[in-house]
Amino acid sequence: MNDQPPAESEQAKLWNGPSGQAWIDLQETFDRALQPLEDLLVDAVAAQPAHQVLDVGCGTGATTLAIARQLASRGRCVGIDISNPMIAVARARAEREGSRAQFVRVDVQTHAFEPAAFDSFVSRFGVMFFDAPLQAFANLRRAARADAAMHFVAWRSPAENPFMTTAERAAAPLLSALPVRAPDAPGQFAFADPERVRSILQGSGWTDIHIQPIDVTCTMSESDLSRYYARLGPVGRALRDVDEPTRARVLATLHEAFAPYVHGDAVRFAAACWMIGARAPRKG
Repeated sequence: MNDQPPAESEQAKLWNGPSGQAWIDLQETFDRALQPLEDLLVDAVAAQPAHQVLDVGCGTGATTLAIARQLASRGRCVGIDISNPMIAVARARAEREGSRAQFVRVDVQTHAFEPAAFDSFVSRFGVMFFDAPLQAFANLRRAARADAAMHFVAWRSPAENPFMTTAERAAAPLLSALPVRAPDAPGQFAFADPERVRSILQGSGWTDIHIQPIDVTCTMSESDLSRYYARLGPVGRALRDVDEPTRARVLATLHEAFAPYVHGDAVRFAAACWMIGARAPRKG
């Protein structure tokens, strides 16, 4: 599997630009905060006789590396992502760790995967950003061996994840150009509707689909909170283009809005997600 230059979609521009760099800068923060969800995916792989695992939308590689540790010499885990800078960080992490994990930059929607190459697929918040999700999951299904398992975690609705929408709700009166999230559009909450997810998976050839709600408590350092809301999401993108007085007013407003989540030197929030599973068709 060779590196493939990302297409010039809006998502490719974001994750090969400032959004990707912001995630890289906050890598350790997100790795700690999302550890409970990573553990669920590692456990799902461990519960099956998986040997060839594909981590879709791997970002900076935390889940790929964790699965590679679990597999040890029994198999391999390949992480793929559209972001060149994030893949570069993941490769550097693997080299430092002496990991067998591999990382490749591809667009899942169009990449010519080797047919029937993988017996397990995972993703931690990496599959909601497809411009053409039906095409992407059909492409993954062609890369799947018969009866291959898929497990991925996606956010439920914005209403069920108030921490994730606090910044835009608080900043909206101060940022006139703040975009409104469009339902089903590529982004964090694209898979909020479980029936839409089921339709995509069924339409792309996956079977035995199950969608389970999970609620997980996540934690980050209080010292990292302002970097999180100032650089990521709709507000983080909007703040790149405002004058300094406006930026200062927004940041002061956000500091107050996030106060209920701060407990001493820690920030705690509930992640309301779907744990989604499916299988490639069995032979015969």
